[in-house]
Amino acid sequence: MARWRHWLIGGCLALAAAAAQAAPPSVYLEDLTWPEVKAALAEGQTTIIVPIGGTEQSGPQLVLGKHNQRVHKLAGDIAHALGNTLVAPVIAYVPEGEVAPPSSHMRFPGTISVPDAVFEQTLAAAGASFKAHGFRLVVFIGDHGGYQKAIVRAVARMNQAWAKSPTRALAPPEYYAASTDGFAHWLRAHGYRDDEIGTHAALADTSLALYAAPETVRAEALKAGKNFDAAHGVYGGDPRRASAELGRAGAELIVNATVEAIRRAQAGR
Repeated sequence: MARWRHWLIGGCLALAAAAAQAAPPSVYLEDLTWPEVKAALAEGQTTIIVPIGGTEQSGPQLVLGKHNQRVHKLAGDIAHALGNTLVAPVIAYVPEGEVAPPSSHMRFPGTISVPDAVFEQTLAAAGASFKAHGFRLVVFIGDHGGYQKAIVRAVARMNQAWAKSPTRALAPPEYYAASTDGFAHWLRAHGYRDDEIGTHAALADTSLALYAAPETVRAEALKAGKNFDAAHGVYGGDPRRASAELGRAGAELIVNATVEAIRRAQAGR
């Protein structure tokens, strides 16, 4: 009996060691070595998520890199839920308005903007890189509304160019829809008003930040409860009742909707 128990324990430890060796130490590409990426591909981890953020003003209480840190966290959550998925570095240079004269978010110091064509070429180059390495599904998720159509255009061109290959690009609209309309609907159902929820840097936006990357929120500015208007970069709402608990609910909506969309694509539906 003791000999049998020893064999069983040894076998379980060997299986656990093999599983640990097969799995990469992180889902984030930038945290891996190239041999680890090669091994992950050989093990069937052929889906990669390309998170797209942006460097833009988000009112007096949210840092300029809010989108970058949020999409980094949520992309990792999506990858973990999917399994066999890696996450590329965040694309932080995106269209944010005209530079001269400044328009949109470029009216606020610190915002960085690139032309649509440059942005789309960057996405295409990233996609081509992953295709060359053997990834079979390249998923682009954008955390900001201003470039959603540009992502769709870039993905359509990639799929046209890759028509005779096994690799496909995907831009699931479910990610951004869940982070905006989906989350706003949930907040209304739980007693929050439209003049709180807002469209940019207000309650919904700030709650997601408090959950996904609390270090991006200036607590003192939020507590002060002033300058939450369009002149200071807060559009259509009031962030004062924002919380990490609300943000967690929004993040779950985003992650679940995106995971389902990617699984459908993986299954060829």
